[in-house]
Parts: sequence; C-alpha cells; structure tokens
Amino acid sequence: MRRVVVTGLGAITPLGVGARPSWRRLVAGESGIISVSDFKPQSKWKELTSTVAGIVPTSETASDKEVRPWRAADWLDASEQRRMSRFAQYAVAAAEMALSDAGWKPSDAQGLETTGVCIGSGIGNLDDVYSTSLAYEQDGYKKVSPLFVPKILINMAAGHIAMRYGFRGPNHAATTACTTGAHSIGDASRFIAFGDADVMVAGGAESCIHPLTFAGFGRSRSLSTVYNHDPTASCRPFDKDRAGFVVAEGAAVLVLEELEHAKARGANILAELRGYGCSGDAHHMTAPKEDGSGAFLAMKRALKNASIKPARVDYINAHATATPVGDVAEATAIRTLMLGEEGVDDESKVAVSSTKGAVGHLLGAAGAIEALFSVLAITENTLPPTLNLHAPNVGTNFNFVPLRAQEKEVKVALSNSFGFGGTNASLVFSELD
Repeated sequence: MRRVVVTGLGAITPLGVGARPSWRRLVAGESGIISVSDFKPQSKWKELTSTVAGIVPTSETASDKEVRPWRAADWLDASEQRRMSRFAQYAVAAAEMALSDAGWKPSDAQGLETTGVCIGSGIGNLDDVYSTSLAYEQDGYKKVSPLFVPKILINMAAGHIAMRYGFRGPNHAATTACTTGAHSIGDASRFIAFGDADVMVAGGAESCIHPLTFAGFGRSRSLSTVYNHDPTASCRPFDKDRAGFVVAEGAAVLVLEELEHAKARGANILAELRGYGCSGDAHHMTAPKEDGSGAFLAMKRALKNASIKPARVDYINAHATATPVGDVAEATAIRTLMLGEEGVDDESKVAVSSTKGAVGHLLGAAGAIEALFSVLAITENTLPPTLNLHAPNVGTNFNFVPLRAQEKEVKVALSNSFGFGGTNASLVFSELD
C-alpha cells in the first residue's frame, strides 16, 4: 500500500483567513465566536434561542486589526462570485492557499491527470434554497435562477477547484453531516494509497449561517442558548456548564500526496496520514450510544490501519461539540481505547482537547479544520487548548488542555469526527518516520 503524506494546508475559519494565522490565534486562546443577534433582518435573528456563531471575520466584523478578513474579491473575480455559493468560495480560497503551501500547481498532462479533489459539505448552500423557494412560491418559474441547481450541489466546491486548476484525477464529494471533512480526507487518502491519484486536494467547507439553520438545530435542542450575552463563553466542551454546540462556518483543505512523489519533487512534508477508520452507531438519528462504542470502533480501526498502538498516541483532537450526552460518550470511548489492551496505565497521561471552544462547530468542515489543527500540533509540538473548560464533567481524568495551550512533543495525533445518523470517522497523523 502506498504511503500518504500532508504537504499543504489552507483554511478560512472564524479565527481568520489562513491556516497558520488561525492556528496562532487558537493557541493564544482567542475565540472567533460572536453574537449574531444584530444580523439583518433582526426580526428573524432576535427570535432565535441561540444567537451566537463562529463567523468568518470580514472587514465589518473583524475586531482585531491583525486578523486578515475574508474578502471574496481577493480570491475570485465578479463572475466567479456570482456562480459560486459561499461555501464553494471558501473551499476555492482554502484550496488556493493549500496548493501554494504545497508548491503544487502542475501544468503538464501527467500532473493534471494524477491530481484529484475531494471536498465535501454537510448542508452547503441553505440561503439560495430558502430565498429561491420563497421567490418561486411568490412569483413563479421565471424567478428561479439558471444557477440555482449548480449553486446548491454539494459536489460543486470540488468541481470548481478541479476546473480552476485543470485537475483531472478523482473528483469526489462526501456529505456525511458533521463527519464530512474527516471522511473527505480519509477517502482522498485511499485514492492515493490504491494508486488512483498521486495528489489529492481534500477537505470540507460550510457556510449556512442563516436563521433557518439556527431554528432547525434550535428546535432539536442541540444549540448553546445560555451564553447569548457572552458569545466567547458559549461553546464549553467537556465543561459541567456545557449546554449545546455553536454553529460555525469556514473551510479547511489539506494537500495529500504519495510519499515518493512528494520526496521526488522536494516537497515540505508536514506529517504522514497513517490511518483512517470508519464506523456506524446503528442507534439513533442524532444521539450517540452512551457507551461511545461507535466512536471507539472508528478510533480502533484507524489505529489498526496505521499499525499504531493506543499508547503511542500523544494527542487526540476530540469531536466534542459541548453537548451533554455527546461529550460523555466520546470521553468514554477514548478511555476504553486508551486504557485498554496496549494502552496507557494512567488516564491523566491522555491528552485530549476540543478546538470547537475557539471556533465553534463548522459542521461539514469540522473534521477538516480539526485534522488541520492535528497536523499543526505535530509540526509545532503544541497541544491546542479547550477554551471555557473550568470544571470537566465527563467522568474521566484526562488532560483536557484547559484554557491554555501546552507544549508537548507530538509524534502521533488522532482526530475524531462524528455526525447525525450515527456516522463516525477517525484519522491518525504522525511524524514522518
């Protein structure tokens, strides 16, 4: 089986534009979660139970002058902006950054034919679905844009990236709720491992900051509602006062590459993607099994695929969305894994954090940005913090990296993602041996 490495990173997050700028703010303990109660139309936003979100900063919302804001014109001309939904725009920009970081923009037939794209989204473009539905109901057929269908298709982020660069390798899009980003990266790694591509542009993108999103998740009682007055305190993974997740937007892209291909062109190898594991809970539409057995299977299979024992895992980036049931189930699964056969002898040695405390839950892009943060944990030998964690209350004594980043040698990192429908995925990254 061919080995797969990471050679480029790109991101658009609530912490700003760029993978490493977002990382620097993350490890500094800063937050990208703000209030949306003043968004227009206020009549729709103010009636919601949750009015906080992880918003990609723009020139209007960025409070820190050091933060690079999102400007679509920096990445796309006017015609491209009209043809692309916001989630696809984020994906294209993140891909551009990742490809530049990797130094990979082939022009020869061989390079183009062996480079593919695997970018997914959970919900994608809700805004156009909503507004077009209203326009059609009110004024009929002629009010439906010819671009309506292309703009709402989940696979169009991957399609636009492939067309932009001429990549003719595998063109794929996963959509598996909040596991999408991890599945996209894992599936892309297998295209390389099995010889279908030498390079894959992989990740997830999401932009569904819309009152209907908040209404839907709010009606299912999934969202944080207690800290609307204090947005940065609203996402509280593992904390006793956690009360639901915070919706967020953004995109993250990794350039994955076959090891010998990367070495032959002198690429800067950031990490190796050693393992990928998937599972299903077969239990409930939105809730995990309380024993975390589905999550455990995904992690176990990823480590088996990587030929790495649990005791060698230095850091786990948890899915932990700050829901009462989900955080406990994942912590239970991690304990079963890490204190089981070939694991550690002391659970306080297990380092786990949830970066959602800083960025919120990017839904279909969550697994991608958390995979990216896991790679940077390896390259920077730093554990990113779990913000707002003052009193852990999930029945374990792990090192949850509360409030502040920690320096630690990280040779192996595991990243978890779980989604509605009981779908689970885990990715294992390591230093290149």
